[in-house]
Amino acid sequence: MKYNRYIYLLFYIFPAVVLFSLQSKNAWSYSALILVFVLVPVLEILFKNRTYNLSSDEEKNAANNKWFDLIIYPLVPIQYFSAVFFIYQISDESIPLWIKLGLTSAYGMSCGLIGINVAHELGHRNSKFEQFLSKLLLLSSFYMHFFIEHNKGHHKNVATHIDPATSRYGETIYAFYIRSIFKGWLSAWKIQTEILRKKKSSFFSFENEMFWFQIIQLLIVLAIGFYFGLTILLFFLLAALIGILLLESINYIEHYGLVRKKNGDYYERNLPVHSWNCSCLINRIGLFELSRHSDHHYKSNKKYQVLSHYSDCPQTPNGYAGMILLALVPPLWFFIMHKRISQLKFKLSNL
Repeated sequence: MKYNRYIYLLFYIFPAVVLFSLQSKNAWSYSALILVFVLVPVLEILFKNRTYNLSSDEEKNAANNKWFDLIIYPLVPIQYFSAVFFIYQISDESIPLWIKLGLTSAYGMSCGLIGINVAHELGHRNSKFEQFLSKLLLLSSFYMHFFIEHNKGHHKNVATHIDPATSRYGETIYAFYIRSIFKGWLSAWKIQTEILRKKKSSFFSFENEMFWFQIIQLLIVLAIGFYFGLTILLFFLLAALIGILLLESINYIEHYGLVRKKNGDYYERNLPVHSWNCSCLINRIGLFELSRHSDHHYKSNKKYQVLSHYSDCPQTPNGYAGMILLALVPPLWFFIMHKRISQLKFKLSNL
C-alpha cells in the first residue's frame, strides 16, 4: 500500500454500520458485532500485511498535514450522537430483550473503537484541544482515568510487572481483564497523587483530574438513571463495559509475554521488540494504525499516519479481531503464542 491520504476515510464504514445497527429493531441490530468479529477476521485472512513505510519526505508531509486530524475530529460528535440514539432506541419498551442486547453490542463496539481507540490517538497529542476531545470520548465509555494511566503509566512501565496493562506469560485474558481494569484505575490515582505532591497542590484542587473524572462520570450515570430509569442505565453501563473489554482485549494482545530486562533497579529502554506488531491493512485502517504498536511505543509522540512497520519485531499470527477470538480460548492461545515467544527468544539469543 503506497501513501494514500484518503485510505483512512474507510474507517467511516464502521460508524455507519453502528448507526445502521442502532436504527434496526430486528436481527440487523447485531450488524456491528458481526462486522467486528465475523467479517473483519475473514478480511484479516484475505488481505496480506502491508508493510510499506513512508519515505522521509512523505513522512514529513504527512506529519504536518491537517487532513489527517480533520478525519478523526468528526468522530467525537458521531460518538455522542450514537450514545443519544442508543438511549432513545433502548427506551422503546416494545423492543424485545434479544434485540436490545443487539443494540447494546452495537454501541459497545462504538465505545471501544471510537470512544477509546480514537481517544487514545488524541490523548497522545500536545494540543489541549485534542486532549479535551480525548477526554470527551473516554467519558462516553466511563473510562476517563485511561487518559492518565495510559500516557503516564503504561508507556513508562510497559513490558514490566509494574504495568497493569501488560499481560503476563501464562495469564488468561479473563484474569487479565480483572487485573488490568482495577489495577489500572488504582495506578491512575497513584500517578495523580504523585503529580499533586510535586506541585504541592491539594487533593480537592482543580488540578486533580482523577477527582473530577469520577465526579463527572458519576453525574452522567445519575442523570441517565434519573431521566431514563435503572433499566436504561444498566444497558448503557453494559455497552460501556463491552467497549472497555474490547480495549483491554487489545491491550492483552499487544504485549503478551514480552518483558524488558531489569538491570539493578532499572529496566532496559523500551524498544520496538517489546510490543507485538501487526501491519494487517484492515487493522491499520480500523484502528488508525494502532496495530503498528512497536513503533507507537518506541516513539509515542508520532501521529498515527506516520507510524512505521518493524519487520524484526514480534509479529502477531493474525489481525487483532482474530487474535481476540483466539485469546478467548486460552489453551489454543497458549499453544500458538508460547511457540512464537520461544522462537522470538531463540532469535534474540542469537543476535
